[in-house]
Amino acid sequence: MKIIKSRKEMQQFSLEKKQQGKVIGFIPTMGYLHEGHLSLIRKSKEMTDITIASIYVNPTQFAPDEDFSKYPRDFERDKTLAENAGCDAIFFPSDIDMYPNGFETMVVVDSITKKFEGEKRPGHFNGVATVVTKLFNAVLPNVAFFGQKDYQQTLVIKKLVEDLLFPISVVIVPTFRQSDGLAMSSRNVYLSTYERTRANIIYKTLLTAKEAIINGEKRRKIINAIMINSLRSEPLVRIDYALAADAENLSEPEEFKIGQQIVLLIAIYIGKTRLIDNMLAIIPNPDN
Repeated sequence: MKIIKSRKEMQQFSLEKKQQGKVIGFIPTMGYLHEGHLSLIRKSKEMTDITIASIYVNPTQFAPDEDFSKYPRDFERDKTLAENAGCDAIFFPSDIDMYPNGFETMVVVDSITKKFEGEKRPGHFNGVATVVTKLFNAVLPNVAFFGQKDYQQTLVIKKLVEDLLFPISVVIVPTFRQSDGLAMSSRNVYLSTYERTRANIIYKTLLTAKEAIINGEKRRKIINAIMINSLRSEPLVRIDYALAADAENLSEPEEFKIGQQIVLLIAIYIGKTRLIDNMLAIIPNPDN
């Protein structure tokens, strides 16, 4: 597995592979890899010829009150995990290579970033869109792989690719879950042993709300209330948001229509750790 640290070397590597007719798959990460990341690498191995992962903790997507300095980092561990999963190269750039002196340009995906995560974490999606644009320009992939766990982010990336005419296919891979349903996340390491045993309330809540939808519930406020009441049953939980929205554009109608795909979105704190998760559901036709 090749380790590439400069943008120019990364571009040269990818261009050479493309000239050989190779299809390049790309997984952008902030490191501290877990099974969720590795499932993206394995999906890329299935679909493409060359798999490249980036490891870069992007400072512009952290708010001033967030955990940039504390974000877990262990490059040697990540390198071993990525290589064992079949990664062909790791792009491991420096801050000065990604954000050179005098950097002033940010990428903003407008309407879809103004609510939910965008409202709770001002500037977050501008940082995500900017760094992903830079990584796309450095890695030059044919296909990019993202996890469903960061659902709103996947919509931002799709819109970014569409609007800026990137010749890249975006593949969304289902969330990788632990045995009790907790979505894999690098932030799970912040949970104490006891907090970890209680964190599966998120998955239980999503299943409860999805079951209500399957049984015919279409009213958005009722679906939201089902999730909020479920989360409140766990004393350790502090709710940031728990809501249902249209899966395509995150609109919030009073009542969803038959056949409409919706996404259930949850963001909570367990102790000091903020966790997010989601689940898709379709409003059923009662006549079927």
